[in-house]
Amino acid sequence: MSEPLRLAVLIPCYNEEVAIAQVITDFRRALPDALIYVYDNNSKDNTVHVAREAGAIVRREPLQGKGNVVRRMFADVEADVYILVDGDATYDAASAPRMIQHLIDNQLDMVNGARKTEIEEAYRPGHRFGNWLLTSMVSWIFGNRFKDMLSGYRIFSRRYVKSFPALAVGFETETELTVHALDLRMPTDEIETPYKDRPAGSVSKLSTFKDGFRVLWMILVLIKEEKPMPFFSLLAALFAAVSVILMIPILYDFFETGLVPRLPTAILSMGLMIVSFLSLACGLILDTVTRGRCEMKRMRYLNIPGPQR
Repeated sequence: MSEPLRLAVLIPCYNEEVAIAQVITDFRRALPDALIYVYDNNSKDNTVHVAREAGAIVRREPLQGKGNVVRRMFADVEADVYILVDGDATYDAASAPRMIQHLIDNQLDMVNGARKTEIEEAYRPGHRFGNWLLTSMVSWIFGNRFKDMLSGYRIFSRRYVKSFPALAVGFETETELTVHALDLRMPTDEIETPYKDRPAGSVSKLSTFKDGFRVLWMILVLIKEEKPMPFFSLLAALFAAVSVILMIPILYDFFETGLVPRLPTAILSMGLMIVSFLSLACGLILDTVTRGRCEMKRMRYLNIPGPQR
């Protein structure tokens, strides 16, 4: 008989004393054989004490930011299947067994829990629009496989977790988690899960505009890192277009009078065209480098056994 799967519930926390006990209790009820880890990120309330009293394994990550906590959890915890969930009691623990079974039965590396709710306070219109916009951007560039890229509820295989570079610092880590799976073309899926409002007294740490811009910046960085040819080709096209626009009136005057009355503009135009060619050359070179990096990441990923039935 095969050994039972080792399950680990990973809960990053910052000032969640109101909600964390409920999260631990719900996941212990849904997954009685799982080890539940709470990683505290410099909480200023009683999150650590409440989590210990509820029976979780509590550890600390001093570097502030959810991305730093995810990096530490993925490095420290050994398991066959990982359940990553926020500690705010908004996600449905009862969906975890179904998501895990789906991952095992279909030999997947990630199952994303897409949020489904009619409670406006739980998932505000501004957050819905931002999630749709950012998810659409990633889908257009890296592949259309997820509808809720920013969900904080995911199931991972061991080979996903141990091959994930975890470079993000804050809430942009969800974007990095998604792009990692898309870039390596991992087998993934998405399942709708109920989403509810925070318990009374619990406050969201997500800043709509600040964290939204951080996610947008992370998307741009990932495009540069993982898709350098399209990225630098677009820059080259922009520089070339500006160069041509500046040069047209200069050429018109030259053909009319034989003179170049705006020499600085002509120099600027030629400089922009040179920069355009340099940008295109950078794209070609970095595309080759990125392909080699992708091959190494893929080989690292394949060295780790996948989920077994």
